[in-house]
Amino acid sequence: MDIGIPKEIKPHEYRVSATPGAVKALVLSGHRVFVESTAGVASGFPDSIYQEQGAVIVPNAAEAWNQPIVIKVKEPVEQEYAYLREDLLLFTYLHLAADRPLTEALLAAGTTGIAYETVQRVDGSLPLLTPMSEVAGRMAPQVGAYHLEKFLGGRGVLLGGVPGVQAGNVVILGGGVVGTNAAKIAIGLGAQVTILDISHDRLQYLDDIFGGRLQSLASNPANIAEAIQGADLLIGAVLVPGGRAPQLVTREMLKTMKPGCVIVDVAVDQGGCIESSHPTTHDDPTFVVDEVVHYGVTNMPGAVPHTSTTALSNQTLPYVLKLAGNQWSALRNDRDLQMGLNTYRGQLTYSAVGEALGIDTVAPSQALEHEGITV
Repeated sequence: MDIGIPKEIKPHEYRVSATPGAVKALVLSGHRVFVESTAGVASGFPDSIYQEQGAVIVPNAAEAWNQPIVIKVKEPVEQEYAYLREDLLLFTYLHLAADRPLTEALLAAGTTGIAYETVQRVDGSLPLLTPMSEVAGRMAPQVGAYHLEKFLGGRGVLLGGVPGVQAGNVVILGGGVVGTNAAKIAIGLGAQVTILDISHDRLQYLDDIFGGRLQSLASNPANIAEAIQGADLLIGAVLVPGGRAPQLVTREMLKTMKPGCVIVDVAVDQGGCIESSHPTTHDDPTFVVDEVVHYGVTNMPGAVPHTSTTALSNQTLPYVLKLAGNQWSALRNDRDLQMGLNTYRGQLTYSAVGEALGIDTVAPSQALEHEGITV
């Protein structure tokens, strides 16, 4: 099978979808890999290393996209819509619940779109979302601490404090992968940390692993409203797999927060869990509403591409190998990949996206059976 790896073109997106090591594994399995020139340079992987591992370097995006399977990192942006077509299988992060234009473009083109973020194991874990959630979670206290500095509009609070001065207060909405990793770093910085989650079992787990070094609260409107009033840094870490994030902090709640406090909404690529948040870029990462600094960069891990690329490629490679071996057999036999199927031949196949956008959906098994693929 021929596989294309185009260069990412989202602003300040420095990741690439496969390391040279992953390319070598694909080549050794009998596949041809076409890598757009300089696609991996920003992650520390020059063209020469890909060539050494057997890749074919192509001079432009069109040649990388002109393959039966294309693997990316981020969802296609508008100037890439022209590459979408019916005989294409696209494997990447899609985040369709917050992106009607891309959803409509994929459906109109008839592209088979498998989303990293909805590939799901039987136990409910999200193996291809987890590595970037770990990165984003660990970055969130770092970027929040930076934007708390006064010259950036923040309160002028050092999260860790100093002897004789109270440490900063970090509130985290969501105790999943993002929230847990955010808590690790915030506690490491010396901050006071409160984490809220709807699952009592999860709160018990967090209390155990952190040994009482954080405050855990049941996530409900009253507790959220009270907790954010004292926050110096609020981290939105809520996830509905494949669906739009619930807005847990309203504009009215926002008015009760301290002037100059910072919000880092990691859920912003799924619509955000803060009513006042919206997507931003690394070029212009923050904006202010009601004297509160909002950080809404949708591709946070792109700022640390060497780490992010390696972590992501480690997890995607087994699935790429299955799809390259026989994509229809993989979709028929691999439940994880079926859960990842979002669009197929003009049909929307992920119910949470349909609910968010008001578009009818069909089950992946139904869509595939219609094409004669027994599941």
